[in-house]
Amino acid sequence: MQDSTVIRFVDVHKAYSGASVLNGLSLEVRRGRTLGIMGPSGTGKSVTLRHIIGLTRADSGQVLVEDRDVAQLHRKEMRELRRRMGYVFQEGALINWLSVEENVALPLRESTSLSEEDISERVQAKLKLVHIGDTGSKMPSEISGGMKKRVGLARALITDPELILYDEPNAGLDPEIARSINRQIRELSQKLDVTAIVVEHRIDCIRAVADEVIFLDEGRALVHAGSPEEFFESDHPRLLRFFGEAETKDNP
Repeated sequence: MQDSTVIRFVDVHKAYSGASVLNGLSLEVRRGRTLGIMGPSGTGKSVTLRHIIGLTRADSGQVLVEDRDVAQLHRKEMRELRRRMGYVFQEGALINWLSVEENVALPLRESTSLSEEDISERVQAKLKLVHIGDTGSKMPSEISGGMKKRVGLARALITDPELILYDEPNAGLDPEIARSINRQIRELSQKLDVTAIVVEHRIDCIRAVADEVIFLDEGRALVHAGSPEEFFESDHPRLLRFFGEAETKDNP
């Protein structure tokens, strides 16, 4: 089962107000692997994640998760599927008036009937897993950007998901903290054996966390490489142009 396909996009098209975002996207993500998705802004990277969790539906084509067509699922079925997923938002998306512990516990309180004692135990375990076990009582305003990312990771992990989606996990972080988050993502993938998709434009992140990489351009997978090494050694003209632009942004 290790190499079975968890996610499959089949010729997916999506447009907003007549502007095409996904233009025949096809991809596969295998169980236990981390797929990195790179590409310029506006080419559909985050929209791809939104299709997987059912927040957006394709105009045509299929999005399959565990061989189930997301567009055909009823609301209850979609809720059940989402419980098996974790989503790490670009900006952390913490609720400012809730403590760290309360933010992490939220998915359990919304979707389970666990006792408060069980919830507290699970929250503490996840905070320790991402190396911030002493932050539970703090408010989001009292912790750094890197710690907020780790809180977001803990919240995404609280339901023990089989699939984790990361939307630009390095956004807004300085290089040192970004490297720490990348190591954390890789450690979690290896320790928990989860399937993951990482949307990111930073080269260092994709090098560190991905098993396979695709490059989206104009809403389709322009390049699909079996490893980061193969991807970054490509002499494809579009990739070379993007790499130059990305390095300039990362190292002004």
